[in-house]
Amino acid sequence: MTHVEDELTSQPECWIRAAAEADRHRAALPAPGERVAIVGCGTSYFMAQAAAALREGAGQGETDAFAASEFPHGRSYDRVVALTRSGTTTEVLDLLGRLREGTRTTAITADPHTPVMAAADDLVVLDYADERSVVQTRFATTALTLLRTHLGLHTDAAVADARTALTTPLPEGLVACTQFTFLGRGWTVGLANEAGLKMREASLAWTEAYPAMEYRHGPISITTHGTATWMLGEAPEGLAEQVRATGGLWIAGGLDPLAELVRAQRLAVAVAAARGLDPDQPRHLTRSVILAP
Repeated sequence: MTHVEDELTSQPECWIRAAAEADRHRAALPAPGERVAIVGCGTSYFMAQAAAALREGAGQGETDAFAASEFPHGRSYDRVVALTRSGTTTEVLDLLGRLREGTRTTAITADPHTPVMAAADDLVVLDYADERSVVQTRFATTALTLLRTHLGLHTDAAVADARTALTTPLPEGLVACTQFTFLGRGWTVGLANEAGLKMREASLAWTEAYPAMEYRHGPISITTHGTATWMLGEAPEGLAEQVRATGGLWIAGGLDPLAELVRAQRLAVAVAAARGLDPDQPRHLTRSVILAP
């Protein structure tokens, strides 16, 4: 078993622990009414997109998401939350350093022995969700589970659905597809973006991700026999029928959307295996991006 396989199968237990410990991290996480930005790089950026949409949708306050390198320094926030598994990513550390004097910052990380521990005002360490794999799975979903719990949006059903996602066979013919499109709505747009990234990282697959309603505005033109379109969350009315009419494979997201992401992680590993690739050795990637000064 690869590191990424071992780590993605441990997600239900990680989610249970994150939910159980969320209350003791309350002071480090955004309070209702705060104006908040959530930042990250790569996978963490896509989790930031999901978390920001969830928080604003829950009426907790205006919430934006940015790649750490693209943070708009002309805007004012009560708190900036940085997601960083490694605690060493250059863009995140640079941003936290620039914000240190004027904005309250929180870092959610997996490694308590890294520079981020001195770079943020408040810290949440999810060391039990740390990973050996370059390809992120459990840290990302565990951090998002912590934030969902903080918002009162996590349920035991999500954990049960994750277990279903790990034990139910993938849809017939899916692994053999040559192109994959992931769709989301609201907070699940971030999950769709992450599902696409997992496929590219682990299996070098041709993948795209879109808001579900935007998919009709051009991207559906690539859908045909041998391609798959996967909806994370509830699909817009009539979209499944449109995809099936193209000859493409439609995958309905019937589980909790975060559990659907677990299924997509499994697909990435399965496609990698079918192509003779090692998902623990993604091309041109390292566990953390550290830029020379």
